[in-house]
Amino acid sequence: MAEDRKVYSIKDDSLGEVNIADEVVTIIAGLAATEVEGISSMAGNITNELVSKLGKKNLAKGVKVEVVDNCVTVDVAVNIAYGYAIPEISAKVQEKIKTAIETMTGLEVNAVNVRIASVDMGNSK
Repeated sequence: MAEDRKVYSIKDDSLGEVNIADEVVTIIAGLAATEVEGISSMAGNITNELVSKLGKKNLAKGVKVEVVDNCVTVDVAVNIAYGYAIPEISAKVQEKIKTAIETMTGLEVNAVNVRIASVDMGNSK
């Protein structure tokens, strides 16, 4: 594995150990968020936007994950489609991300902070 990647141990027993890179948790969160109806896309910074335009798909766009003592805090920035209720969609995003990370990794999710970056007028109800 690359030396600059953060890796977390999610299992260590007599059969061996299982480690997971932080970017895997980030990708899980990003994919889970985009599965919620009403989320038109992930929001990202300028660097992420340029990478996307150059043809490289960045599944972690708009997601920041911090893991401390096997507890995860997720910050996610999304673009919501016009016509959807922001509180309702945000709650669905939080639950979907929490469930996906806990189910797939065994890590505990402490918080999922959602930031609505913009309203997409093209993907409305």
